[in-house]
Amino acid sequence: MALFRSQLWDGRKHFLDRMSVRDLIQAYFAHPAIQVYLIMSLVSIGIAIVLWPGACTAILSAAFTMSIYGLVWYLLHRFVLHGSYLFRSAVTAPVWKRIHFDHHSDPNDLGVLFGALPTTLPTIAVATIPVGYFVGGYGGASAAFAVGLLMTCGYEFCHCIQHLTFNPKWGWLKKIKRLHMAHHFHSEKGNFGITNFFWDRLFTSYYDRVSKVPASPTVRNLGYTPSQYDRYPWVASLSGLKKADAKTGED
Repeated sequence: MALFRSQLWDGRKHFLDRMSVRDLIQAYFAHPAIQVYLIMSLVSIGIAIVLWPGACTAILSAAFTMSIYGLVWYLLHRFVLHGSYLFRSAVTAPVWKRIHFDHHSDPNDLGVLFGALPTTLPTIAVATIPVGYFVGGYGGASAAFAVGLLMTCGYEFCHCIQHLTFNPKWGWLKKIKRLHMAHHFHSEKGNFGITNFFWDRLFTSYYDRVSKVPASPTVRNLGYTPSQYDRYPWVASLSGLKKADAKTGED
């Protein structure tokens, strides 16, 4: 995918903490994942129009999708991406490394901030298409999938903004940036939301001040500590990690 190519994104590592908002916008639209989401959303909207289920049904499908989107990603973030079982298998360890371990190891690398398409697209489809189909058949399913893709684009852009070294003027954006930075640099055991922290509040994983929870020694390795390198070597091998180089996060 070569649409909207940018000198700021050619598939190599980029540091969000060194980018301006303008730099980010260019790199964002040059990223293959965002291009795929946008193209697929346009295709899905086209299919929804061809199979038009009616305005009320389409709106209902979109509304249901929007209401469950935050919950689905909260559950995945908290219990799957921050769980320990993915790195314990040779099959799933490379996936976990790519979609979350690398991001926590280097939170400012744009190259690993976006989810990998082979994992995000099926997740979006499973979370949205059945709901849309239940409400409005194939037309509703297409509308719901399009909404999920567009919400993912918004989610990812806000996620990028949170990693830039600038102080947002908009109070809401300033707040979610502060909460997400606490998740990355203070304790990864809370604040699993990105744009919506309602589910964190409901499931008691929310903290608005770092003084309220102890600092986590595993905030950068997500519990994959040096004592586990021998038993579960796959992530360590892929990342070039060695026990002698590890200074924090040990059990």
